[in-house]
Amino acid sequence: MHVPDGFIDAPTSVATGVVAAAAVAASLRGARRELDERTAPLAGLVAAFIFAVQMLNFPVAAGTSGHLLGGALAAILVGPYTGVLCVSVVLLMQGILFADGGLTALGVNITCMGIVTVVVAYALFRGLVKVLPRTRRSVTAASFVAALVSVPASALAFTALYAVGGTTDVSIGKVATAMVGVHILIGIGEAAITALTVGAVIAVRPDLVHGARDLRQRLKLLVNGELVDAPADEPTAAPVAARSPRKVWAAGLVASLVLAGFVSFYASASPDGLEKVAADNGIDKKVEEHAAADSPLADYGVKDITDARLSGGLAGVIGVGVTMVAGTGVFWAVRRRRTAEGADASDVSPASTSA
Repeated sequence: MHVPDGFIDAPTSVATGVVAAAAVAASLRGARRELDERTAPLAGLVAAFIFAVQMLNFPVAAGTSGHLLGGALAAILVGPYTGVLCVSVVLLMQGILFADGGLTALGVNITCMGIVTVVVAYALFRGLVKVLPRTRRSVTAASFVAALVSVPASALAFTALYAVGGTTDVSIGKVATAMVGVHILIGIGEAAITALTVGAVIAVRPDLVHGARDLRQRLKLLVNGELVDAPADEPTAAPVAARSPRKVWAAGLVASLVLAGFVSFYASASPDGLEKVAADNGIDKKVEEHAAADSPLADYGVKDITDARLSGGLAGVIGVGVTMVAGTGVFWAVRRRRTAEGADASDVSPASTSA
C-alpha cells in the first residue's frame, strides 16, 4: 500500500509530512520508556522482519495481492511508540533505496501505514486484552483482531487524504468502497501473519512481547506423573527478564534473511490493493516517476544482475541488513538517551534540589 508520488497534491503531502514528523518526534520520546538493553536490538530486528515480510505479496483476489503493513505487529511486540519508529524506518529505507513509495509521499505513507495502523491496532489490542482471560491465547487472539482491523483503517485514512488532496477527479465513494473491500481481504493475511509471529515469540519468550508483559508463568507441579498448574497462592515461576534474547534475535534474523533472500522470489506478481484500485479508478493518471528510480536496488533487484532469482534475493538480503543496522542504530540511540537522562537525574543531589 505504498503511495507513489503524484497521487496526493503538494499541500496535502506537506501537511501529512508535518503530521508524520511530529508523530516520529513524539515516538522518539515515548520509545525511551519502552526500550531497554534487551528490547533495543529486538526493535531493530522487528523493523528488518517487517521489511522482509513486506516483500512477500500474497494473492487476495483475482489479479490483486497484498502484503504485511506491520503496524500492529510492531506495536504489540515492542510497544506503540517504538512501533511507529519501526514502520517509519522501513518506509524510509524502501523509499530511498528501493524506489518503493514516493519520497514526496513519505509523510502520507508514514501516516497511513505507520501511525494509523499502530494507533488503531494497539488501542483495540489493549481493549481486548483487558476483557479477555489473561492467557497467551488471548494475547494471540487479540493480535489477530487488532491486525485485521488496522488494515482497512489504513485504507480509509488514505481515502480521506485523497478526498482532501487527490490529483484526479474520481468518485470518493467508489474509491472508499474498493479500498476497504480489498483491504479487508488483505487484513486477513495481515492478521494471520501477526498472530502467528506474536504467538511464536510468546511461546518461547513472553517477557519479550510488549503486549504480553502482564502475563506471568504459573509453576507446574508433578502430580501422579502429570504436570498441573500450581495453586493460585503458590509463587510464580522465576522471572526470565535476565535471560539473554540472543537466541530469539538470531532466529528472527535468520528467518528474515530466508524470507527476503529466498521466499520472496515466489511472492505474487499481481498489483497490490492500492495499485489495483488506483488503476481501476483512474487515481494513477498523474503518477510521477520515482526520484530514486535509478537506484542500484530499485524495484527490489540489484542492477546489472540479470538472474532474477539472484538479483531479487541479494536485494532482499541487503534490505534486511540495511534496515537492521538503521533501526538498531536509532533504537540504541534512543536507549542511550534514556540512560543518559537517568544518570543526569541521579546526579542531582537532594541538597541541590532543595536549594
